[in-house]
Amino acid sequence: MRAFVHLTPADLPAALGALDEDWRTRILAGGTDLLTEMKAGLVQPERVLDVKPLAALRGIVYDPQRGLRLGALVTLGELAHRTLVRERYTALSQAAELAASPQLRNMATLGGNLCQSSRCWYYRGGFPCYLRGGAACPAEQGENPYHAVLDGGPCHTVQPSDLATALVALDATVHLHGPQGERVLPIEQFLTRPEPDHWRLNALGPREVLAEVRIAASAEAGRSVFLKAMERASWDFALASVALWVRVAGDTIRAARLVLGGVATVPWRAREAETLLVGARANPAAARAAAAAALSSARPLKDNAYKVGLARGLVRRAVLELR
Repeated sequence: MRAFVHLTPADLPAALGALDEDWRTRILAGGTDLLTEMKAGLVQPERVLDVKPLAALRGIVYDPQRGLRLGALVTLGELAHRTLVRERYTALSQAAELAASPQLRNMATLGGNLCQSSRCWYYRGGFPCYLRGGAACPAEQGENPYHAVLDGGPCHTVQPSDLATALVALDATVHLHGPQGERVLPIEQFLTRPEPDHWRLNALGPREVLAEVRIAASAEAGRSVFLKAMERASWDFALASVALWVRVAGDTIRAARLVLGGVATVPWRAREAETLLVGARANPAAARAAAAAALSSARPLKDNAYKVGLARGLVRRAVLELR
């Protein structure tokens, strides 16, 4: 690992003042992703900014009128086991509980999980892939069982965060602090596809800190679920996942947000399936129709067609679980 300077800011303004425009300074929270990237030589910061002591980035605050505020340093373990989150924002709690091992959940933070880098083996293996500024994605012609089946290309990596999938379904917002003050983005806009002028999976700027995530009180008008298929029984990244939020009146679905994980470079809003669910009853016929619509535009690569059927099955299960 390249030698670096370790900085511990006294407060959030001091942290912002220590950041620079060219990513020579990296933010350390739980360290479960940054340290592995540094050891692999994927990033070589000159300075590491340890934000763990900052009280401004901590806490779970609930207000019946405003909803839920989550500090970026809230751990996945807290999200998985806090009764308030489990009862009112079930999909988020379930996503946190299915992410990684108990040891990692006790270290990994909400902000770090949303800002983590691709787990694609071409990116992690040091290949000159599209995500690293190369001209092409090796996954197109190489081994690609874990890559995207929706909206693939020019980069075929998948968004690794389970929490991101659940938070899109819950219509969360991300609050970023930088030199110009606070910037608020819907989480769908914060999570980005790699582009020629932006080789990143999120919209965080080099001099910004992700401070908190908020879920509006309106999310409590419905109920939610998160389901995940993994290669191992637990503690693995998603082969496919589904987060579903619905608002039901009587036995009819009045609103729905259906999001797929592990199948695209961003959490994938299945809008056609949402349209089919609204006005329908949550029965097996509606579940089958939503599952078919959610994957209708899938274009799998040579090794990952199995993800299409896997994701369809998860959609069916999610609809029926929320009856």
